[in-house]
Amino acid sequence: MASLPTLTKPISETSFFLPKLSNLEFSRSKIRPLTRSNVFKNSTFSSDGQYGPTFDVPLLSCSEVIERMRTSREGHNTKQLYLAMYSSVFGGITTDTAAMVIPMDDHMVHRGHGIFDTAAIMDGYLYELDQHLDRFLGSATMAKIQIPFDRESIRRILIHTVSVSKCREGSLRYWLSAGPGDFQLSSSGCHQATLYAIVIKDQSPPDHRGIRVVTSSIPIKPPQFAVMKSVNYLPNALSKMEAEENDAYAAIWLDGDGFVAEGPNMNVAFVTKEKELLMPCFDKILSGCTAKRVAVLAENLVKEGKLRGIRVENVSVEDAKRADEMMLIGSGVLVRSVVQWDEEIIGNGREGPVTQALLNLLLEDMKSGPPTVRVPVPY
Repeated sequence: MASLPTLTKPISETSFFLPKLSNLEFSRSKIRPLTRSNVFKNSTFSSDGQYGPTFDVPLLSCSEVIERMRTSREGHNTKQLYLAMYSSVFGGITTDTAAMVIPMDDHMVHRGHGIFDTAAIMDGYLYELDQHLDRFLGSATMAKIQIPFDRESIRRILIHTVSVSKCREGSLRYWLSAGPGDFQLSSSGCHQATLYAIVIKDQSPPDHRGIRVVTSSIPIKPPQFAVMKSVNYLPNALSKMEAEENDAYAAIWLDGDGFVAEGPNMNVAFVTKEKELLMPCFDKILSGCTAKRVAVLAENLVKEGKLRGIRVENVSVEDAKRADEMMLIGSGVLVRSVVQWDEEIIGNGREGPVTQALLNLLLEDMKSGPPTVRVPVPY
């Protein structure tokens, strides 16, 4: 067995060992399938004369719970596959989706005290793992979560989880929580911070068509919370839902001064009529790793004469809507053209050539970029 990496706590206080937990075997002899007949045992009239079912809620053993979870997932129609999960709670990796759970008394669950980040998996390499990991640790500091392992240990856990998953195209998402312990508000009763990671394979086909966005009416997070990647994503989720309710892909936030800020889980950028790439300042929004990498790659377009320059500054809504091109940038969306914002058509209403060129540069970087942005996974 390979030697264990150095931990920030003694072995006795950590859960670092990485066995691959095989699919758990449980006896099925005592398991009753979850059907309508054994949930609604009989029907009665309530005191107000309303007719309704009487619930028979069974007391289940651990093995019955796991089996029911496994059965319930079989009926899920999802485009995402969960190939492997690491949890420092059980100190290893599982490939059984029924076991990919976290404790209810984890403060990330009931208090939102946790942070997360992600990294794309392309051709068996983790893209910008180190850049995302640096932001991850920065978010942990801002959230006052004591990191249970040193940086190199976390890095090795993440790479090993991808290796076990056998996934060569997908994404890695990982969380750091204040940990389980109780249902109090403060994390002072938590035994230890917990690390989770899941490898996801998205089966949706890529779509680079131009999209429509709207201005979000959901209040933007205050800068103190917007600059960290915490699990407090209710405003983000409501913003995305607002867009969908208006037949749009995303809703764009404005900051407290009325300048363009960001989307619910992506940055925005523009190509001005002077052929400059323009990005909003990062001081009040999440510092997007992909957006910053795109800005570096855009220097190639400056050298080719397709762009005159790159600027990061406050962007007014008026200037943004007058731009020749608008794009969303993120690890999930990559680089995608915006052809309409609210009722305003952006540019000529088609996918912009600079946006397409930046997407091509990013895809090329993901497939053949330098070692600083591509970490090989030893399968």
